[in-house]
Amino acid sequence: MSELKPLIAQELAQPVDPRVAAFAASIADQYGEASRAVLFYGSCLRTTELDGQMLDFYLIVSSYEAAYGKSWLAGANRRLPPNVFPAEHDGLVAKVAVLSEKDFYRLNRVGASAVSVWARFAQPARLVWQADAAAQAQAVEAIAGAPVTLFDMTFPMMGVDTQYTILDLWKRGFELTYGAELRAERKDRSGSVVDADPERYARFGPAVVAAIAERDKKRGKTLKIVASREAVEKRWQQLRRNGKILTLARLAKASATYAGGIDYLAWKINRHAGTDYVIRPWQRKWPILGALVMLPRLIMGGAIK
Repeated sequence: MSELKPLIAQELAQPVDPRVAAFAASIADQYGEASRAVLFYGSCLRTTELDGQMLDFYLIVSSYEAAYGKSWLAGANRRLPPNVFPAEHDGLVAKVAVLSEKDFYRLNRVGASAVSVWARFAQPARLVWQADAAAQAQAVEAIAGAPVTLFDMTFPMMGVDTQYTILDLWKRGFELTYGAELRAERKDRSGSVVDADPERYARFGPAVVAAIAERDKKRGKTLKIVASREAVEKRWQQLRRNGKILTLARLAKASATYAGGIDYLAWKINRHAGTDYVIRPWQRKWPILGALVMLPRLIMGGAIK
């Protein structure tokens, strides 16, 4: 049996700052019995810096109807997942993305229409709140698809007749995923994710390869035919196109769910790209129009790739 799922379970169970755990519990409490798991991930997890930062959580719910009742938010979350909301607790602030258990599993697999979920959960995360043991097991099962998807989509994109380390594979994979979204980070950010904890990626890499081999064996295959580079390049082109469109669509949706969303967007861009973009009052009044005006300028200026 592959060691991937045990490695993921161990990593998810690692302790976090008590304030993060308390924040997660407060998020879960807002959604009552619909809450299944709260995951903490992103730059604040890597740096352990919390004060003055925007924390990143994923809230996993049993279903959107259970989470929102008859609200229009259930349909919005289903059609364009995830919904994203601001949250505050004990002096800390965060953004909370909401997914159902079904969508969380699906969006960590290779058939996902965009990279946003599996790209993030191929990286370290912590399970900072869970409803029960079944919710914990479901989270591990869902997340196990993320690094496998990353490797499946990266292997064919590596050069021929060149020797690589397992860390090179991870870096190339994250480089591809960063290119498939509207990102404010600098060009070296994808590599710095791996460099922040190379031992982790060196440890997980062989387990991911073993999981892929085990998957193919279970399917009854005696020979693994790797997809052609041309076919995978076309898939990456589709993912890049989808990623840009979905970013804009989610931004438009966030104007109805996320007060101050355009200010957060500007803050994140300025922080990662070293820019000093200032939001004007009219952009706060009409955030969708303000974002549509803002994004092309930032893309042309190179702040967003």
